[in-house]
This record gives sequence, C-alpha cells and structure tokens, in this order.
Amino acid sequence: MGGSMMPWLHFTLGDNLYFNSWVPLSAGAVVGACIGLFMLGIIERWLAAMRCAMEAYWARRSVDNLCATCSDIESLEADQPAPEPTRITVTALRRSAPFIPAHELTRGAMYACQSVLGYTLMLAVMTFHAGYIIAIILGLGVGEVLFGRFGALAHAH
Repeated sequence: MGGSMMPWLHFTLGDNLYFNSWVPLSAGAVVGACIGLFMLGIIERWLAAMRCAMEAYWARRSVDNLCATCSDIESLEADQPAPEPTRITVTALRRSAPFIPAHELTRGAMYACQSVLGYTLMLAVMTFHAGYIIAIILGLGVGEVLFGRFGALAHAH
C-alpha cells in the first residue's frame, strides 16, 4: 500500500496499525490484529467498570466513616446532660468526598489508563479498516455485557 491511507471503509491489507512496523500483510495477521483490538475493547470496558466500582466503594466507606463518627458523638452526648441551647449552629453538608491521596492517585491512574486505551482504539478506527472497526465495536459491546452491571450497580447505591 505504500503508507497511503484510504479515506473510506475497506477490508484491504497493508494498513499500518499504530506503528510503521505493524502492518498486517496477510489475512491471518489482520485476524490477529482484530482479535487484539477486540480484547482491547473488552479491557477498556473492564477498566471503566472497575473505576466505577472503586468510586462507589470509596463513597460508601466515607459515608460509613461519617456515620461511625456521628454515632460516637451521639453516644458521648447521651452520657452527658444536655447544655442549655444558647445559639443555633448550622453546618453545611460536604458536597464532595474528602481528598484522600491514595484514592485520588488511584482514580487518576485508572482514568489515564482508560484514556490511553480509548485513544488507542480511536487510532485504529482512523485507519478506516472495516475489520478493525467491527472488532472494536464488538469488543466494546461484549465488554459492556460482561462488566457494565458493575458500573450500573455502583451508580445505583
């Protein structure tokens, strides 16, 4: 093919896949590339589901910690006589989770990995090779079937 891209969908051999040295020149090589892209699609959906599950776990844990702190305060207050109310204290509820470096660094690393996979898949789509595109779409679909419920359950709680 000589390195020129066809700007339309095609099934021809010889498209570069990511690097100049990755040029599937046989039908078997194209099938192998499609299997790899299919697996990358599944892995991308798995990473998205694990990220959602981690965020839901951290949110539940922070609520549990907050409830444990509240019950400790309530038990201390129950042991002591109530003081005369002199003023009303209003506390604003926290709208975001507290900054915990281990959580934030993990979240950032997971998002970076997911972004790398997304852009990698996009570059394969930009070759306009219909086999690659079909493999990616099928991989993302199968990955969503396998792992989508984890993300859905994470947002349901």
